[in-house]
Amino acid sequence: MWELIRANKRNSIVLMIVMAGVMLGLGYVIGYALSPQTAPIGLGIAALIWGGMALASLSSGDQILLSASKAKPVTKDVHPVLFNVVEEMTIAAGLPKMPKVYIINDPAPNAFATGRKPENASVAVTAGLLARLNRDELQGVIAHEISHIVHRDILYVTVAGIMLGTIVLLSQIFLRGMFYSSMGGSRRRFSSDRDGGGQGQAIMMVIAIIAAILAPIMTQLLYFALSRKREYLADAGSVRLTRYPEGLAGALEKISNDPSPQLSVANKATAPMYIANPFKRKGQTRLADLTSTHPPISERIKILRRMSGASYVDYSKAFTQTTGSATVIPGSGRNEKDSIALRSADSASLKAPTPKQQLRQAGDIIRAVNGFAFLTCPCGLKLKVPPDFNASQVQCPRCQRVLDVK
Repeated sequence: MWELIRANKRNSIVLMIVMAGVMLGLGYVIGYALSPQTAPIGLGIAALIWGGMALASLSSGDQILLSASKAKPVTKDVHPVLFNVVEEMTIAAGLPKMPKVYIINDPAPNAFATGRKPENASVAVTAGLLARLNRDELQGVIAHEISHIVHRDILYVTVAGIMLGTIVLLSQIFLRGMFYSSMGGSRRRFSSDRDGGGQGQAIMMVIAIIAAILAPIMTQLLYFALSRKREYLADAGSVRLTRYPEGLAGALEKISNDPSPQLSVANKATAPMYIANPFKRKGQTRLADLTSTHPPISERIKILRRMSGASYVDYSKAFTQTTGSATVIPGSGRNEKDSIALRSADSASLKAPTPKQQLRQAGDIIRAVNGFAFLTCPCGLKLKVPPDFNASQVQCPRCQRVLDVK
């Protein structure tokens, strides 16, 4: 898959150039709309913003996205199974270093990976995901995210997320400024024909408004279209690492059927990072797929369940049979000679937790991330002590035993 890695590095550079052009053009048009004399100033401000955000995305873009997603770093004590699975997939993928592990305190099941390169990558999962998936399904999701790291998708998505967020922010500032300016009665005079520029300036203002509306939309469509292909390739990579396509298929099925509200921490810039669209819910039409951040989840599940082996060749065949389209697998992946047999399900994954147990597990994970201490009394009652509890001992409300708070 060396073509994919090389293409992602090239596309990251191309994307930065394209988004720079969009941002500079938007800055110039907005500046000219305010006054022909301020057009260079608008261009200069846009250039400074682009330069600052480009530097930020390359130096600390992953931390910005993790912070925006309210992801918290955790230790192995918080969720040993998660760390064990991440370690397994890191070794299977041959990564030089295990990604940092984060948990997002949200009941909606989802996950993403970010970072500039494999050496400083991070994987974030929601508490809802950990509570709902069995071990095989969690392994499928983590392998999907590890595949994004192997394919160097994380650099592209990190850069794109920061730059897209900047374009959206610049457009929103201008449009809201125009709205409040007109509401306050301070709209610029367009009726003046002094120097013959009044009518032309009015036209430029209309163009600026249209550009401010269309620029983020067109940039998002480009971003989304490229993100879709990456999701298919990461699905293929996940199966190759786990040798169990049903694990990822079952996880995607649970994510799509989950009744939880939409992921509250997601936004337009971060949505394509997630394994499944954090906004799209049941009942939406097929037309929504045109602007979706991800391919149809039902289609991804069908492809996975049609696989007869775990190689890229097997995924390529299943993809073509399901979609009727040309394969997304690069030539080096389709030239694999050795077949990879599928494995059977993990015995620990056969027993699924009940909805009530899932809800309880999600709550416990959220508390663990927030620093709660868990004490099990000899009578069987599990006590959850908040981090601001200052006493060294606590009394069990069931049997009245006094327990030490460590």
